[in-house]
Amino acid sequence: MITRSNLAEQLREYQIRSKYDWTSFSVFSSTSNLHFSRVDVVIFVLWELIILAFLVFSAVSLYFGHVKIAFILVCITLLLLLCMKITKQVRLDRKKKRRMLLPLSM
Repeated sequence: MITRSNLAEQLREYQIRSKYDWTSFSVFSSTSNLHFSRVDVVIFVLWELIILAFLVFSAVSLYFGHVKIAFILVCITLLLLLCMKITKQVRLDRKKKRRMLLPLSM
């Protein structure tokens, strides 16, 4: 049952969450108008730095003639990119689910 105190509590939580939203400057972001919290931004920046490091290491190993190592590093990079996309989608789904708890009038 929805009571006035529950609605007030949900509204307070929503206002606290939306107060600290940042936009993501992610290279791999599919849309630029989504808002993320600081934790989300830090996590995605770390993902991107790790992916960039693997790409650089694969290019260096390819330069030195180690094709197998370069191929393995590129495969790991693609898997990390896939994991990043899945993680992002799960977080967005959770955020949408939390927003749907509030009534439309608020």
